[in-house]
Amino acid sequence: MHHRFLLLCSFVLYLASCVSAQVNAQQMDGPPAKYFTSHKFTRADTLRGALRPERTSFDVTYYELHLEVNTEARSIEGRVEMDYQVVAPTGRIQLDLFKNLKIKDIQQNGQVLRYERIDNAVFIDLPAEPAAGSRHRMSIRYGGTPVAAKNAPWDGGFVWALDQRDRTWVGVACEGTGASLWWPNKDHLSDEPDSMLVSVTVPKRFFVASNGNLRAEVELDNRYQKRYDWFVSYPINNYNVSLGIGSYVHFDSTYVAFDGEVLDLDYYVLDYNLDKARRQFRQVGPMLAAYEHYLGKYPFWDDGFALIETPYLGMEHQSGIAYGNRYMRGYLGGGLPPGMDWDYIIIHESGHEYFGNSISVADHAEMWIHESFTTYLEALYVEYRYGPKDALRYLAMQRPYIRNEAPIVGPPGVNFDDFAGSDHYYKGAWILHTLRNVLNDDPLFFGMLRSFYQDHQHSIVNTQQVVDYFSRFAERDLTPFFRQYLFHPAVPTLEIREKAGQVEYRWRTDVAGFHVPVGVFIGSEAVRLDPTAAWQPMGGGFSAKDVRVDASRFLVDLEIVK
Repeated sequence: MHHRFLLLCSFVLYLASCVSAQVNAQQMDGPPAKYFTSHKFTRADTLRGALRPERTSFDVTYYELHLEVNTEARSIEGRVEMDYQVVAPTGRIQLDLFKNLKIKDIQQNGQVLRYERIDNAVFIDLPAEPAAGSRHRMSIRYGGTPVAAKNAPWDGGFVWALDQRDRTWVGVACEGTGASLWWPNKDHLSDEPDSMLVSVTVPKRFFVASNGNLRAEVELDNRYQKRYDWFVSYPINNYNVSLGIGSYVHFDSTYVAFDGEVLDLDYYVLDYNLDKARRQFRQVGPMLAAYEHYLGKYPFWDDGFALIETPYLGMEHQSGIAYGNRYMRGYLGGGLPPGMDWDYIIIHESGHEYFGNSISVADHAEMWIHESFTTYLEALYVEYRYGPKDALRYLAMQRPYIRNEAPIVGPPGVNFDDFAGSDHYYKGAWILHTLRNVLNDDPLFFGMLRSFYQDHQHSIVNTQQVVDYFSRFAERDLTPFFRQYLFHPAVPTLEIREKAGQVEYRWRTDVAGFHVPVGVFIGSEAVRLDPTAAWQPMGGGFSAKDVRVDASRFLVDLEIVK
């Protein structure tokens, strides 16, 4: 797997940099277990989420997904060819496929392999214990009726719908639930193939849109089916693999990067929405320019950028973004402050091409890295296009949705996806915004953000790497900052009291060593404080009630105590 090699190189470089770095972050130990006592994890959760030897012993390098979709019966028949390299000697490996789908056979080198199914896991006995470093191809034939989503994209499955002209329209969304709901694979975020072929056969009246580039469109000899071959030339996480089946028409455009290189833009929309799409998708160019300004060029250049109209709201499917916002402003017509006019799904899901697709995590527990950075990119898009004041207006609109009921990092190894509310979106964005204002140095903050992205693009990262990198770049240990905001539900509380004619202040937090500056107003005067856990004087001639946090820049609570 390309990612694992890059990760190893990054780790070696990281160790080397630590020799001369002035500031190193502390080890992050994860959120306390007390916050998750109400969650009941099953054997299936562990089988799906844990990195057992049956998974870590091999590395997937390539998938071919050959799929025939019966749109009338709402069923699928498929074959997956999987190339893999043995990392450690093993006689057994684990793949994943939902138990409602039937496996017809599993073969390697022409030999039928024995297997055992436990919940949605498939344990396959290899014919002989292969040597580390050896490469193999395995073939899995399967079929059945896949899970149908009840409320995509918030639950996973196929979406069998009708368009406005009562024609079949099909989509797939499976983040969280898992790609194994519709094709057999090593369904763990830690392993991505270097490339992938998606070959889909449907009745020829339909068009199939998928990830990457369309390599071939072939009418079969039976004259009533067509096969569409799509190829992804970059690493891709499994839940990003998708397809759209419908009465699509295609139109294209281009984006010219700052260095003059030209990116292909492709759009697949229902035929009666063509004019709407041509108008709405004009937003893509300015959006790509904004993200290039902050982070660099679009990360999947050779595969191009695409939007595919879907019968559900949207999803960040790599190089084939699912679009279902009905060509409306904001989020289905709402969710934006007055004076702004942009499409939330285009801006948010495309932001995931940077954080979520190019930079990915190895465990669902750390999805804050996908969602928080992407949600803050929305605000940066607004800042780039409309200006800083409007970016603050947009962030202020998000703040009421922050609930502070649970940590935004979950327990690892159990495919955790049961986050309370949307704090790993909105609170996470506000954590980054607060960090920007803690540093109080935009060139430093934006340099750090861009550098982190460019040093980790097309790789898998974790929370510890984010904290380590940011701490070294900012030349201060940010561990207490991130430990409080990520691993505990409560945000820091600035305590204020009056004592002996003076107003005093300090931090109240769940973690030790939280020494973070904060901006406040004393009356109408802006003041920057440097609180610790110890009381210190703010001054006299005013009361505690005159003090308020700069809530446009800092996610903290304020409490007057005695």
